[in-house]
Amino acid sequence: KFPETRGKECKSTAEWLLAQMEVRPLLGIVCGSGLGGLAEMLKDQVVFRYEDIPNFPQSTVRGHAGRLVFGTLKGKPCVCMQGRFHLYEGYPVQKTTLPMRIFKLLGVEMVILTNAAGGLNEDYKVGDIMIIKDHINMPGFAGVNPLAGQNDERFGVRFPCMSDAYDRDLRQLAQDVGEELGYKDFLREGVYCVLGGPSFETIAECRMLYRLGADAVGMSTVHEVIVARHCGMRVFALSLITNKAVMDYNSEEKANHEEVLQTGKQRAEQLEELVSTMVARIEHNNNSV
Repeated sequence: KFPETRGKECKSTAEWLLAQMEVRPLLGIVCGSGLGGLAEMLKDQVVFRYEDIPNFPQSTVRGHAGRLVFGTLKGKPCVCMQGRFHLYEGYPVQKTTLPMRIFKLLGVEMVILTNAAGGLNEDYKVGDIMIIKDHINMPGFAGVNPLAGQNDERFGVRFPCMSDAYDRDLRQLAQDVGEELGYKDFLREGVYCVLGGPSFETIAECRMLYRLGADAVGMSTVHEVIVARHCGMRVFALSLITNKAVMDYNSEEKANHEEVLQTGKQRAEQLEELVSTMVARIEHNNNSV
């Protein structure tokens, strides 16, 4: 579809949602696999199932509830996606990122994204929380970029900068809050690499990605970040390291989705506490930390 059609889709969906809402959200949150508990923290909830929202894709993955939750978090008006969309579900990349443009049209100024990821960095342990400081868009090397095709100038420029994609002030705030909460032992900062999935990475692929500078690998987030930055929203993202990538041919370990969801359960509370404390510190009147 051309930008005109996609733009109309976004606009009509945003208008449909706003017609049923009294408060315009300033903060958008995207919950990764097994991390939907963030949405449960919202007060005065108004909930829409994805299948009831015009033009909205559907979540097909276990651990992704498929609900859009509006409410307040620490007094800040919020919209939260319980479940996101991935390339491996068969959606075009523009469809997986449609919610980011809808967020923008709803009035969202800042996006917080979470995901479950495999740890490539040898120092990382299962259960670590990694603040994303940069990304490698591996599908982008093959031309899979949500901004490909005719540019929609209403959202942003043709060639957006990505060297500052992950907001430095928000990353520093996360470090400060993490230290106060006593999370220093398992809070990291690193580079996230996205792959298409759904098959987990081979040993050779893991070794290659680590040599390229990736600390964690997953199947989401990056394309949402590209679209969010294109339309001028501030971005903060976290990976929960749910499994260690297998780097050794003699290893008996195998990556699996059960492990991902289980780790999500164990560490989710701390991740929710980190995000909610950060949100409490963010001043939305001038959108500053």
